[in-house]
Amino acid sequence: MQRYFVNAPASEGRFYISGDDRHHIVRVMRGKIGDQIICSDSDGKSAICTIAEITDDLVIATVVQWEEGSSELPVRVAIASGLPKGDKLETIIQKGTELGAYQFIPFTAARSIVKWDDNKASKKVERWQKIAKEAAEQSHRRLLPKVAAPVTFKELLALSRDYDFKLIAYEEDAKAGESSMLSKTFASVEKNQSMLIVFGPEGGLADQEIAQLKEAGFISCGFGPRILRTETAPLYALAAVSYHFELMR
Repeated sequence: MQRYFVNAPASEGRFYISGDDRHHIVRVMRGKIGDQIICSDSDGKSAICTIAEITDDLVIATVVQWEEGSSELPVRVAIASGLPKGDKLETIIQKGTELGAYQFIPFTAARSIVKWDDNKASKKVERWQKIAKEAAEQSHRRLLPKVAAPVTFKELLALSRDYDFKLIAYEEDAKAGESSMLSKTFASVEKNQSMLIVFGPEGGLADQEIAQLKEAGFISCGFGPRILRTETAPLYALAAVSYHFELMR
């Protein structure tokens, strides 16, 4: 059953679907009155619905049954990625959404090769958000992850104050054989708390950035003995969160 994210909550037991999603239901899925879909609102509530009406602008779906349970990670994990080359960030957003990330925060790191173009910002962020939306629908997420516009390193430090736990994926720790800080941190995290994990671009984080992050309360940790690519490390971290907080409990 196809899932759709609707910006507004249900009104009097009905969802009102417009724009690209209306087009997808009517033109791509060939939806008809009486067909069933799943609608998720911005509060993370989902319901099995029946298409009640199709107009030139809207698909109106009536709630049949609200879904119970949740497909969301019990910990809100934000992924902060130093801007990488090519389409690597798109891979992080797509696969990271499937693995349960709560938010994506790209940032300009000292070793980022990509130069952010503010003139193309809105279209780029719109594309990233669309990738997250499609991945969230495919993986039956209840919440749609937010993809932020790229921030500066200084702005990232300021944003970090809002999180309960803060980690740095640091390849030098991995090289040195550090293997305990990730699991020790997980052991301290409780349900519904938030976690921000910072990953460097292809060249890694600069020493000065590591020092500033630690000064801001971040804990550096290794992700096993192998050095992971910038697009692989966030997926490793999310898989580890899922294993610890979902499969081990």
